[in-house]
Parts: sequence; C-alpha cells; structure tokens
Amino acid sequence: MDDALSFPTRITTPTGVLIVGLGASAGGLGPLEQFLSNVPAASGFAYLVVQHMDPTHKTLLGELLQRATTMPVHEAVEGKRIEPDSVYVIPPDAEMTILAGALHLAKPAEPRGQRLPIDVLFGSLARELGDRSIGVVLSGMGSDGSQGLQAIKAQGGLTLAQQPESAQFDSMPRSAIASGSVDIVALPADMPRRISSIVGAQPPSDLPPAEPPELASAPLEAILALLHQHTRHDLTLYKSNTLVRRIARRIAVHGLDSMAAYADFLRANSQELDLLFKEMLIGVTSFFRDPAVWLDVQDKVLPALMAQHDDHSGPMRAWVVGCSTGEEAYSLAIAFIEVLDTLPAAGRRELQIFATDINADAIAAARAGRFASTIAHALTSQRLARFFSERPDGYQIDKRVRDMVLFAQHDVIMDPPFTRLDILSCRNLLIYFGAALQRRLIPLFHYSLRPGGALLLGGSETVGRAQSLFHPLDPQSRLYWRSDNADGGVGGAVVFPTHRRQATRSNSQVAPVAHMNTPPVNLQALADQLLLQSHSPPAVLVNDGGDIVYISGRTGRYLEPAAGKANWNIHVMARPAIRAQLAVALRTALQEKTSIELRALRLDDDDDDAVDITVQAVVQPKSLAGMAMIVFRDVPAETGRRRRRTKSSSSADPSVTEELLRSREEINALRQEMRASQEELQAANEELQSTNEELQSANEELTTSKEEGQSMNEELQTINGELQTKLDDLALAQSDMQNLLNSTDIATLFLDKHLNVRRYTEQIARVIHLRESDIGRPLSELASTLIYPELHADVKETLRTLAFTEKQIATSDGHWFTVRIMPYRTLANVIQGVVITFVDITVAKELESRLRKA
Repeated sequence: MDDALSFPTRITTPTGVLIVGLGASAGGLGPLEQFLSNVPAASGFAYLVVQHMDPTHKTLLGELLQRATTMPVHEAVEGKRIEPDSVYVIPPDAEMTILAGALHLAKPAEPRGQRLPIDVLFGSLARELGDRSIGVVLSGMGSDGSQGLQAIKAQGGLTLAQQPESAQFDSMPRSAIASGSVDIVALPADMPRRISSIVGAQPPSDLPPAEPPELASAPLEAILALLHQHTRHDLTLYKSNTLVRRIARRIAVHGLDSMAAYADFLRANSQELDLLFKEMLIGVTSFFRDPAVWLDVQDKVLPALMAQHDDHSGPMRAWVVGCSTGEEAYSLAIAFIEVLDTLPAAGRRELQIFATDINADAIAAARAGRFASTIAHALTSQRLARFFSERPDGYQIDKRVRDMVLFAQHDVIMDPPFTRLDILSCRNLLIYFGAALQRRLIPLFHYSLRPGGALLLGGSETVGRAQSLFHPLDPQSRLYWRSDNADGGVGGAVVFPTHRRQATRSNSQVAPVAHMNTPPVNLQALADQLLLQSHSPPAVLVNDGGDIVYISGRTGRYLEPAAGKANWNIHVMARPAIRAQLAVALRTALQEKTSIELRALRLDDDDDDAVDITVQAVVQPKSLAGMAMIVFRDVPAETGRRRRRTKSSSSADPSVTEELLRSREEINALRQEMRASQEELQAANEELQSTNEELQSANEELTTSKEEGQSMNEELQTINGELQTKLDDLALAQSDMQNLLNSTDIATLFLDKHLNVRRYTEQIARVIHLRESDIGRPLSELASTLIYPELHADVKETLRTLAFTEKQIATSDGHWFTVRIMPYRTLANVIQGVVITFVDITVAKELESRLRKA
C-alpha cells in the first residue's frame, strides 16, 4: 500500500482508466439502462458489464444498451485494451477478467448452472486494482456477485448494490447486502452520481497532515477512541495514512465534509463503528501467495526444522498471525504434508498450526474451510484434487488439513503471544503498522520462537534494526532464522501485549479492590465442583427415551458404546447383566415419579463385582422435568458375597428355589428375544440409513438440477427482455412506415415473389378493391378499375429482369394513374417480390386535354 498520505481522489488502473464492474442477471436490462443513461459525459470511467446469458444464443445486450448511452458499447474481445468512456459487454459462454489494463476472456470452468461470472470479474478487479476496484450488483436471481464484492471490500474498494425494493428480482442484491460487504445501497439511476462523488471527492478539511501518529488531529483521535471503546481493539499504532485513507472513504460514502462530522455520526450510529472497524481490517490473502517463497519453505525451512525437532517435546508448532480467511494457514499445512511425503517414516513429524486474526468474521470463514471456485487459479490440479473436495458453491478443505489448524480471534497488539514455536508467519501485516509497533513486535516474535525457529515476513517487510535477533535465509529472502546469541539490548526489549492492555484501560473500567475478608463470589461453585470431582459417584442424566444427555464421573464399568453407528442410549450402552433390571427401574421411576433402588447387581455372570443402582425421576428444576438421574455405586466384593449368602441361606424353600430358576430361564429367554429384536432393528436401521443416503444423493442431484434450471431461467428472462425490446422497436418501425406511406397519398401494393398480396396502403381502394382477408391472394384474382390487361405480364417481366416499368393507365371511371412496377429488395439485397405504386394524374391529364383543345 502506498505510504504517502493521500485521499483517493482518483481510482485508476496502471493505464489511467477508471473501471467499474457491473453485474446483473434476470431483470437486469432495465437497471443497466438506467445506470448507463445517467453516466455523465466524459466521466473517465470504463464499464465492464457481466450478465447471465444463454451460452448458445447470440446476445442483443450490446445493441440494447447502446440506445441508453452515448458512450460506445462493445462486445468484449480477448486482449482489447480498456478505453475510458466505453462500455464492454461480456459475450455468451465466457468469463471476463482484466489483466494489465486489457480484457481477458476464457471458457467457463464450471458446468452450466454453477457458473458465477460476476464473482469472477469482481475477483479479477480486486486482484488487479486493489483498493481502486469498484463493483456494482444489480437485479438478479441467486447470489452471484456476493463473493466478488467481498473480495473488493477486503481490498478496500468501493461496493454498491441496487435497492432490493426496486429490483425485479431481488435475490442478488439482498445476498450482497446480507454478506456485509456493500458500501452503498441505491437506485441504479443514482449510482453514477454516488460513484463520482466518492471518487472525485475532495479530502476533508481536518485531515491530519502526516505521519507520525502523535501529529494526528483531534477528530482522528476521537474516532480511534470510539473504535477502541466499541471493539476493545487499539488502532492508534497503525500507520496513520492507512487509517486516514479508510476513514476518508467512509466520510465520502456518507457525504460528510469533515472528520469531526464523521466522529459525531459515529457516536450516534454504533453500526457504522462496526463497518468502519471492518474497513480498517486488511483481508488480502490467497493460497500459496508468492510461490517462490513457498518453494523455499518446502525445500529449505521445513526439512531443517523437522531434522532438528525433538520428538519428546511434542508436535512442531506454528503461528500464522493475521490469517484472514485461512488461506495462508492451510497453505502451510499443505506444504508440510507434501514435505512429509518425501521423508522416510522415521523422520516424520506432526505440526500444530495456530492461526489468528482480529476479525471474527474472517475467523468464522476460515474455520468453515469453504472457498470459492476461483481458488482453482491459485492451486495446481494435483493439490486441488488431493486436499479439497468439490462442492456446488466451490471447494471444501480436506479434514486432514483442517485438523492441523486451530483458529482463534486474537489481537497481536493486545493479546499474549503463542510461544515455543518452530515457525511464525506474519506476512504483509507489519506494513500497516507504524514504525514503533514494528520495533516492538519483532523482539516479541523472537521471544515466541524456539532456538533455530523460522520467521516468515511479507515481500515488503524486514526485521528492521533487529538484525541481531534474526538472520535471513539468503540476502534477498524474507525468510529469517532466529539467532540464538542475540543481544537483547541491540534488538530491543520484549514488551508483552498484556502490559499495554492494562495501561490503556480507562479509569472508569478499573474494578474496585475487594475487601480482604470477603471471599470470592464463586467460592461455593468452586467447592461444589471440587466435591463433585473427588467424592461423587458416577451418574448419568437421561431423558424419557433413555438417551443420555449428561455424564458425571467415570461410567466405563457400567456403560460401554455399542458396535456400529454411535448410539448414546442407556438401553444400548448398559452392560448386558444389568440392562433388563435397569430398563424396568427406569420405566417405573418415570411413570411413578419416584426413586428406585437396585441392590447388588452383578456386572457379569462370571464375576463377583456388584453395583447398587439408584434411578431417581427428576421433578425440579422444571427445565429437567421428565428426565431421570441414574447413579452407580460399587459394592465391595465381600459385601456382595455376604448379601448373596444371606439371601441363599434364607431361601431354603424348594418351591422358591424352583420359581427362581424358572424366572432366570424366562429372563434368559427374554434376553435372547431382545437380542433378536435388536438385530432386526439394527438391520432395519441400516436399511433406513441406506435409503437416507440414496435420498441425500437424489437431493444433491435435484439441487444441482435446480441451480442449472435457475441459471437457464435467468438467461431466458434476459433473452425475453431483449427480444421484447426488439419487438417494441419493430412495432414502432412498422407504425412509422405505415404512417409514412399513408401520408404520401400514393396507392401502393406489395407482392411477394409468387405475386401474392403481402401489404397495401389505404389509397389502393381507388384502384383495386382489397380487404384484410385478401392478404395472400394472387394478383391475377384481384378485380381492378384499371384498363390494363398486361399488368400481370408486366409484373412477371419486372420480377424476371429486375428492371422497373412505368406506364400511364386509364381507369373505367375516367381517372388516370401512373403505374410504376419495381422489384422489392431487402436490406441484404435479396429480391423478395415487387412493389407497385399508383400515382393519380387525372388532373394533369385533364389539363393536358384542355391545352390541346385550345
């Protein structure tokens, strides 16, 4: 980013052309016309128009848009230089991007129905122009354009969306607005003025003059203080030119004239504070950015770190600072896996990557591990196939790669650092920090790394004066090794971020000191927790269906997971020897709202271990009503045997013994029946799972078909709009022609090449008796007042020779007409019949007759 303090008065490409990307779909023709018709003359902008189209149909969009603007409208062609005050329309079945000030066209990589050409163009604008990019989303179905606007927004560009209420199809504008990446929501007709006002705006009068931050103006200090109070993040050590440029753009978006006015606006609008904070965050990232650096990482850095790593110290550790949406962290994980593949089994290591960013939305996106289809441009086909799975809306990172990375929201300025690191990557973040903050962070990075660790910086970043703390991999490299014999006085003292956080806390936030004799408010909770951990018996909380919702203590002696799909149900997990009695007790306790005690139940038929079980129905609190608590208490072996001996000695009655044996046999039979039923249920469950998978597959196919149908519907809507406009033009032209012919007062008859009537004017009724029903009748069948028996032959001769004839013919009612017969030529110079005109010369003939008599 440019270090000069400036306001973005002109957003230009390297060729000096200002570029606006326009994305539309169904219902987009009208908004595009409204937008272009309101572009001021000589605006200096070039407009790139992308609309969803049928790939097999030649588009009329360029011709239709040409009517709405005086600027030339071109269909985009490969390699054409972008000129100012011009409009470029995407051709069918293509993706349009820009490269070095020229248009680039490519065949869509995605199948029809899954293409996102607007995202492709906007992503290209973001990459090429950075904070100079401008994107506009208009009417359309689906969500195309949302990710592209996010890319432009991440680069600090300007983003606009049509007011959903004014859109014929509001899905695209609403999706863009919901993504939180839209600066301006307006009517299409108002957008050119809004863009010009922001791009051509003069800087606010109270901008601070220059670096360093201590020269900042009072309004800037007030804005940063409001941000600090609202977000708890301190931006005062960022470069002031970066802060001012971002703030100035928000001032222009809202049409304010000073920083002081914007500070007042912030105090009344907390939502604008969130938007400004996101504006401050730089989210520029991609997979394997700067490929040469990653080659050095894989060929030199990672092998050296693996070789020196001690297995007893746990896995290797890496920290990616300012990870944004995760591409950098995942790139490191992929690079590590690829290096592992080249090593023997004995040399293999594990890597734990900590990836942090101040932006909570970026961290959430990184955790999801979902990326747009545009990442295919930055990754080889081998990496894409191995480390990603394809989705309808892009790609999903592989689970093995995802499990290597731990994402967390973290402020490197305010929060404590990660330590004992082998690798620390902080690429293209320091360039946005002031010199004082850079000098403070480099020693902190040195402290965080293990001896021999590696530091990765961006292409425009160095360790500055801390040369004794790090030495480069090679003179031109931005990869550094940690120096183990560094002089702390030369490199700078380590200042931990926790000190700053305490120092910047306002007086109003300092909590009063508690009285010495007042115990902490959570002492009872801590004591209860200690008692539960040390002395409470194992227990589980289950619902009325037997599903376990909470486990306390170690229950492995009594419960065990069943084979197959995970099932957290007490009836399945309970040990077989206690399962039947426990099921009966649970049912009884829930029905009677009471407590049931089961004494000295053996855990196994061949074992002396016994357990007492208490099943307690839960009535209070109400949030747990209807559930049951099951508590397990181990019974000492001697106690269990004593209980059983007591029972056996007291039960000498043979009838009782026989009844007991019969009951045991019945129980065993019931157990066998339950096992059989369980197997049947398991088989039925597997069948249902198989059916569910088939239904999911069918659902995915239907979803894909729906997306393709939606895309085709959008294309058909666009074609329908274009054709309707063309029909209106044709109807108007026909009306013009009809009025022109009637106004000449000349009888005209149009015949096709078979000499059948095709069209005629009203005046023809004075010569030939024609009605609407006569359209298509042969000339030879028409009744006429002309005394012209050779008419049919002359017409055929003209059609054969293409030479016109002209004769003066009298009528049976005393009138004279000049009859001219000419071939009918189309615009393509094709003969499609003849045209016969009848000019009334009766007055001239009468005058001629009188003159002769005189």
